[in-house]
Amino acid sequence: MEVQLKKGILDALILAVLREGDSYGYKIVQDVSRIMYVSESTLYPILRRLESAGFLRTYQMEYHGRMRKYYGVTPRGLGKLNSFVEEWKDLMKVYDFILYGRV
Repeated sequence: MEVQLKKGILDALILAVLREGDSYGYKIVQDVSRIMYVSESTLYPILRRLESAGFLRTYQMEYHGRMRKYYGVTPRGLGKLNSFVEEWKDLMKVYDFILYGRV
């Protein structure tokens, strides 16, 4: 899959996973990987980028005596996800045309 397209899809998948509730890195990897494989080494730079853009917020909580970093989607992140969905609808029209030859 083309890198830029995959990047956009991974952003949307992460935002969609976190729309369901706050989570932590390892769990996000598991949830996203049910749809598209992603490694932890790929995930964490994406999480940092999404946080820097204001799409995610972070906080830490103790879990079994250790601090765990949690991620949650912001209202701006939900807006980004909604924009992705609208763009995807247009892309699906192109997909249908390429695949079936109809608009």
